[in-house]
Amino acid sequence: MCLICDRIKMIEGGANPYFVKEMQTGYVVIGDHQHFKGYTLFLFKRHETELFHLDMKERTLFMQEMSIVAEAVSRAFCADKMNYELLGNGDSHLHWHLFPRKRGDLGEYGVNGNGPVWWYPREKFYDDAARPSEDELKNLCEKLSSELNKAM
Repeated sequence: MCLICDRIKMIEGGANPYFVKEMQTGYVVIGDHQHFKGYTLFLFKRHETELFHLDMKERTLFMQEMSIVAEAVSRAFCADKMNYELLGNGDSHLHWHLFPRKRGDLGEYGVNGNGPVWWYPREKFYDDAARPSEDELKNLCEKLSSELNKAM
């Protein structure tokens, strides 16, 4: 079974507290772990594994919407730089990872605190201490929703 398909079922059932907004091609959700404050995912609505499996019209719309989401994330969380990832090695379902980055956000793990997100230790990234509290999650969702509404 696909973890992302499960998360989408939760969204459709009104049971995913990380859900922010539905778009034509996907769902915007706040990431479960927030070392990089505002870390967001954009989940493709159907279970597809590769961008090239989409017809050109749908692929283009998915990319356009991802760009709109990235701009909203950047504005909502005052990013110095955005990082984008569409990997699929762990969960093959098409989904974007959108990381709002701040100078020095890697601390001792980067070069002058900078570098790619995967330099941050995996065990710290997925530590329960990096999960947002209920109030923080609500705040993150509201900030992002507001910027998405402005962008649309």
